[in-house]
Amino acid sequence: MTDTPIPNVIAERMAHSPQGQALGLALVSAHPALILKVPYRPELVGDPDTGVIAGGVVTTLLDFACGWATALALTEATSIATLDLRIDYMRPSRPGLDIHATAHCYKLTRTVAFLRGVAYDEDPEDPVAAAQAAFMLDSNAGRGPGANLEPPRPRGRRRP
Repeated sequence: MTDTPIPNVIAERMAHSPQGQALGLALVSAHPALILKVPYRPELVGDPDTGVIAGGVVTTLLDFACGWATALALTEATSIATLDLRIDYMRPSRPGLDIHATAHCYKLTRTVAFLRGVAYDEDPEDPVAAAQAAFMLDSNAGRGPGANLEPPRPRGRRRP
C-alpha cells in the first residue's frame, strides 16, 4: 500500500483526525491483529452515576477499527466509506478501564469489504459490544477528496 510501515500510517492518520484526537484514540497494534484503544477519561462518561463510557465512544471506536481493518486488508490504497455499521451492546464497560477494539475483514469483494469487530475493556472474550460492518471501496470513484461536494454559491444570488 505504501513505503511507510502501516502502523506508522495508521497512528499518523488517527493523530490528525479531530475526532480521534478528541477521544484520545491510539493504535495498540496492527499485526497480527489490529487493536485500537480509547483511554478512560471522565469527560467520555455517558452516565456520571455509574462512570460507564458513553455508547457513542464505543461506536466510534468500532467504526475506526473496522475502517483500519479494511485498509489493512487491501493490497492497494483506495478511499473507503462506512456503508453499514451494526453495533450490539452486550454489557456496560467497567468504570475506570480503557476500551479496546479489534476488527478483521472476513470478506473482500471488488467494491465492498465485510468486517466483524469487538470492543472490550479487559477480555476480548467478554466484549462490551460487537460490530458487523460493510465498507464501500473506492468511495470517491477515483475523484479527489471533496469532489462530490457542491461548489459554494455566491452570496446574494438566487438559483433560477
